[in-house]
Amino acid sequence: MKRHVEEEINLLKEMLLRMGGLAEEMIHLSMKGFIDRTDAFAQQVFDREDQVNTLQIDVDQTCSKILALYQPEASDLRTIIAAMKINSELERVADQAVNITQTCTYHLFKETPVKSLMEIPRMAQIAQEMVKESLDAFSKRDVDLAQDVLKKDEEEDTLKSKALNEVISMIRRHPSETKQLIDLILISRNLEKIGDHATNIAEDVIYMVQGKDIRHSQPPESSTILPSIK
Repeated sequence: MKRHVEEEINLLKEMLLRMGGLAEEMIHLSMKGFIDRTDAFAQQVFDREDQVNTLQIDVDQTCSKILALYQPEASDLRTIIAAMKINSELERVADQAVNITQTCTYHLFKETPVKSLMEIPRMAQIAQEMVKESLDAFSKRDVDLAQDVLKKDEEEDTLKSKALNEVISMIRRHPSETKQLIDLILISRNLEKIGDHATNIAEDVIYMVQGKDIRHSQPPESSTILPSIK
C-alpha cells in the first residue's frame, strides 16, 4: 500500500513540475513580447495555457484517486493537500501570464509607445525565479528554499510600489499617455500576483514538511491594545 502511495505522489510531483515549467515559459514569453513590442509570442502563451489547464485536471483526478483508494495518513496526506493547493496556484500563475499577453496584444501595442519601466523586467525575472524555487522546494521538501521565496516576495512588492509611483508621476507630466501608462500598472500588478502565488506555494511547502501553517502568522503593523471599557 505504501509503495502505491509513493508512486502516485511521485507522479503528482512530475505533473506539478511540468506545470511549473510551462508557467515559467509563459512568464518569459509574455515579457519577451512586452519588451520587443510584438504579438509573435502570444499564441505560444495561449497554447501553454491549454496544457496547464489539462494538467490541472489530471492533478486533481490523481489526488482524488489517492484519497479514495489509499486513505493516506500523516506526511503523505499533507503532501497531497499541498499538491492540490499548488495545482491551483500554478493555474493562476498561468492566468496572470495570459493577462499580460492580452494587455500587450489587445491594448498596449495599439497605442503610441511610451517610456517603459525598468522595474517591470526585473519584476518578471524575480517572479519567474520565485515560481521555479517554490517548486524546487516542493520537490526537495526544502524549507530553507521555501523561506528564500518568501523573502523575494518583499523585493517584488517594493518594485511594484516603485513602478506605481513612477507611473503616477508620468501621468501627471503626460496626461495624453494615461491609457498606455495604466496598462503598465496592470502588467506590474499581474507580475506582483505571480509573486503572491509563488509565495503561497512556498507556504504550502512549509506546511507539507513541518505541518505548520504560517499563513497570516505575521503580527499586524499596529499592535496597540485598546483599553477595556468598564
